[in-house]
Amino acid sequence: MVSEISALGLDIGRKRIGIAGCDRTGLVAAGLITLERQSFAQVVEVLADLVETRQVEILVVGMPLTMAGEEGYQARQVRQLAERLSRALQRPLVYVDERFTSLEAEDLIRTEGRSPSREKGLIDRKAAAIILQRWLDERRRTEQDGIS
Repeated sequence: MVSEISALGLDIGRKRIGIAGCDRTGLVAAGLITLERQSFAQVVEVLADLVETRQVEILVVGMPLTMAGEEGYQARQVRQLAERLSRALQRPLVYVDERFTSLEAEDLIRTEGRSPSREKGLIDRKAAAIILQRWLDERRRTEQDGIS
C-alpha cells in the first residue's frame, strides 16, 4: 500500500515558475498555475497559500542538468532559489532531473491542437506536472518494492 502524499511540483525558470499539484493518493499530477516571477516575497506568498490550502508536505523541484547530467549555472540558480523556498515554506525539498520536460510539455500541447509558441505559461505548468509525476511514479515503485 502506497502512503498518501500532497506535493507541489515546481518548474523554476528565470521569468516564470510552473506549479503542479497531486491528489492525496499521490497518483496523478496536474498543472495548477504559472507564476510570473516578480520578487522572492511574491513567490513565497503564492506558494505559502498553496502549501496551506493543499496541505503540501514536500516540494518537488525540476533540476535543469546539462546533457552530461551535471549541474551547470542554471542548475545552481535553481538550487539556490529552491533551498530558499524550502526554508521559507518550512517544507522538505527533493530534486528531479527535468531534462526534456519542456519538450514533452510542448508535444502534449501540440497533441491538443495548440501552438506551444503561444502557450509559454502552459508549457511551464505541464513541465511542472511531468516533473511531479516522475517523482510520484518513482516513489510508488520504491514503496511497492518495500524500500521506503
